[in-house]
Amino acid sequence: MPAADTSAPVPLRWVGPLRISGNVMTGETEVPLATYESPLWPSVRRGARLSTMVEGGIRATLVDERMSRSVLLEADDAGVALAAWQHLTSRREELAAVVASSSRFARLVDMHVQIAANLLFVRFELTTGDASGHNMVTNAADRLMDHVLATVPGVRYGSVSGNYCSDKKATAVNGILGRGKNVVTEIVLPRRLVERFLHTTPEAIAQLNVRKNLIGTMLAGGLRSANAHYANMLLAFYLATGQDAANIVEGSQGLTHAEVRDGDLYFSCTLPNLIVGTVGNGKGLDFVEENLSRLGCREDREPGANARRLAVLCAATVLCGELSLMAAQTNPGELMAAHLTLERGKPAQG
Repeated sequence: MPAADTSAPVPLRWVGPLRISGNVMTGETEVPLATYESPLWPSVRRGARLSTMVEGGIRATLVDERMSRSVLLEADDAGVALAAWQHLTSRREELAAVVASSSRFARLVDMHVQIAANLLFVRFELTTGDASGHNMVTNAADRLMDHVLATVPGVRYGSVSGNYCSDKKATAVNGILGRGKNVVTEIVLPRRLVERFLHTTPEAIAQLNVRKNLIGTMLAGGLRSANAHYANMLLAFYLATGQDAANIVEGSQGLTHAEVRDGDLYFSCTLPNLIVGTVGNGKGLDFVEENLSRLGCREDREPGANARRLAVLCAATVLCGELSLMAAQTNPGELMAAHLTLERGKPAQG
């Protein structure tokens, strides 16, 4: 096979700085975004600029982290499947030891099960250090399957992945249980900043969020999702930092919340499925290594700390772009005018 051409990445720009505080990091940094949608850069930059105008900027709270793989086991009937699950839950420490033997960084944190007919779906959830964890959880699942088949009576191999994981699919289970990093970002913007730099009001943004992101998404049949365009920022950030871009499928399932507090704007983005890592596939490319270093995600820290930093930087980037777009859509014609000016070089009419 011919060697991959890595000389022409997607157009990339650094935007910011973003000001961030919270339980993972505090500070300011620019972020890289690789995209063909050129209006995304100034849009995120507008949100980032606002983050530097308020104390604490964007508060990013990492709520949880775990990567999952669900194995599929076959039994003779549901009773045997239930007995097998009870057997597994009574031997959790034994299973944790199997997981730990598969990697220096893999640790079992939880298990969940679904029984359908004679099929047993067991979702193993692990922490995976600085790796996003796809291969690590699959390797651990292989070891666990060997152990289960050797020690649990009445079950047979079905698959190392039974889709109860769920990898790169829009499902409810990931939003409920989490897959990857669960990060909540928040910012409080004084009314004067909203009016001057976003050309709108806190009331208009809060009202549009309910009507568009909540009611509109419900009418569309959205699944664990109520946001305007998380996928845009996620893809641009993922491509710039060497992530598996297909994970924007579950990553873009998240909730935007806005309310008026004493006349000011409280704005928040909740992302329960941020799948990012600072080691592993995609990280050997020169431009990725340079970007991760510039983001401060190549420092000598405890295992997992660099990936957590990357996750909150990603989540803060999402908030900047989401805030800017929501503000634009409160004003007739602003969104299209921006695209015409920035993408086609045409002045806005009217």
